[in-house]
Amino acid sequence: MTAILERRESESLWGRFCNWITSTETRLYIGWFGVLMIPTLLTATSVFIIAFIVAPPVDIDGIREPVSGSLLYENNIISGAIIPTSAIGLHFYSIWEATSVDEWLYNGNPYELIVLHFLLLVFRLGILPWIAVTYPAPVATATAVFLIYPI
Repeated sequence: MTAILERRESESLWGRFCNWITSTETRLYIGWFGVLMIPTLLTATSVFIIAFIVAPPVDIDGIREPVSGSLLYENNIISGAIIPTSAIGLHFYSIWEATSVDEWLYNGNPYELIVLHFLLLVFRLGILPWIAVTYPAPVATATAVFLIYPI
């Protein structure tokens, strides 16, 4: 009986990861889009759930009358909704005109900052514009049907 030993070249960790991600032989195909999509969806879902429960009131009109939409601020499941900053009209006035960090936070600008960074990342990654527009469509539809319509 003859034993033949082949010297196997050791593959780097990155090479094994690339092969596993792009392999169609695995039970679940992830692909490079999945590498970006899965953590993004998990983060977005987690932030949405946390915001639905504990998001602070947001000054939508800039008249110092904040609107609350979370469960912690005495809303129930039907009337609870995440109030986006500047829901009546998207404007960036508060980004450069806030006199302090407290006012910047009060006006809901972390929401705008996250959205702007997401849009910049979409274009930096070279995702086609219509993909960037249609990517949040199922989320917007579910939000409209399950949150806005019951209100």
